Order: sequence, then C-alpha cells, then structure tokens
Amino acid sequence: MLKNIPSLLSPELLKILMEMGHGDELVIGDGNFPAASCAQRLVRLDGLGVPEILEALLKVFPLDKYEANAFLMEKIPGDTIATPIWETYRKIAKSGDPNFTEFGMIERFAFYERAKKAYVIIATSEQSLYANIVLKKGVVVS
Repeated sequence: MLKNIPSLLSPELLKILMEMGHGDELVIGDGNFPAASCAQRLVRLDGLGVPEILEALLKVFPLDKYEANAFLMEKIPGDTIATPIWETYRKIAKSGDPNFTEFGMIERFAFYERAKKAYVIIATSEQSLYANIVLKKGVVVS
C-alpha cells in the first residue's frame, strides 16, 4: 500500500503512468468504446465510471502545459443526445490540474485513430455516451 494514491489506480496502471513521457497520451474509454481493438496497452477498470477515474488520475498525472491537453469525442452531426457528463469532466479537470483550460473536440473516427496511437487506453463501464477522453501528459516541475 502507498499513501495518497487513489485506490482505484491499480499497480498495473500506476506502472504505465510512470512509463509515460511528456506528450504521451492516454484514453479513458466509456463502456461502448472499442478499447481492446484500439489499444497498444489496455487497462480494464471495470465497474468504474469515467468521472471517478478522471478525478483519481489528475491527482498523479500532470497535464501538458505547452499544448492542448484534453480532448473529447465530438457528437455525430445530427445526434441530439445530451452530454451532461462533459460539464462534470470540466469541473473535475479545472479543479484537478491548473494546466487544464478547455476540452478540444475530435471527430469520432479521428478519435479512434488517435486512440490507436495512445500509450494506453483505460476501459471503463461508463454508460454515458460520448464519454471518451484523451489526456496529454505534461511534466512534473519540482
């Protein structure tokens, strides 16, 4: 056991987060995201939703301060589904990292292609639609 590490961050995930360098990206995928078919490295956090994972990650994962650092999957044009989870993400990100400014939007198929290049994909049981996030790692300054 370690102090001050959120318990939902598994040893496997912590190892991968430590391996990541500046500019590497991670994806948190909702329950419908094709995580296994896109992932170079896959971490399953079944039973958890994206908000609690995002909050835990931002306690240990620095966002890039030099480039855009957080992205959401854009809704398909004409899709009228509401996405209230995006506002939840904004609140978590704003309080979780001072380098967060706003989410960029990525078209659905471009998001899948970007996910294939991500260092890791975290698969969740999130039931909200369009609940996928890309985070770009920054540096830790002492």
